[in-house]
Amino acid sequence: MKLTGDWALARRLLAGAGARVAWSIDAAVREEALRLQREIVLGLRNQAPGGRPIRPLAPTTLAKRQMRRFRGTKALIDRGDLLRSITTEVKDGVAFVGVSRKARTRDGSALVDVAARNELGAAPVAIPLTPKSRRFLFALLAQATGLGGGGGPRVPGAVVVRTPARPFLRPAFERSRKGAAERFLRRVAKGLFG
Repeated sequence: MKLTGDWALARRLLAGAGARVAWSIDAAVREEALRLQREIVLGLRNQAPGGRPIRPLAPTTLAKRQMRRFRGTKALIDRGDLLRSITTEVKDGVAFVGVSRKARTRDGSALVDVAARNELGAAPVAIPLTPKSRRFLFALLAQATGLGGGGGPRVPGAVVVRTPARPFLRPAFERSRKGAAERFLRRVAKGLFG
């Protein structure tokens, strides 16, 4: 057997290759995770995650915002809690991109529950009406429709509220996934060979 080529160079390149490979893989995973995080945040801001438009807000939701003196009309962006909660964590070559279970709204609610309710939609919920909530509901309907409120009937009852699905994670993931393998391999190669 006759050895040909620059074996000294080959030994130098392979010496410590394990650490370089691990570092390059971690860096590539981190870059891809950050790319997905940007895709989700931009999708929320543009109201079209992954290029799919988010279902617009109901007239009653917009009226409620106006009554609270908030003029924003974008779905899933009220105070910005959900938008700010999109996070990336990378450890040992594994990435998490989404809403952490630790993330909370300003009033202490778990943002992971808010995200799930909006991503998947939620079953209808019946909310019993008190005299005060009834007055608010009819004022809200008057604001949304432009018709007089009148206060509504004086009978006990409930209002049924349903949160429609407004996917913002899955469409962004699907778009980001296209070409991910090629981008990953290029990043690993760049980390190894410069």
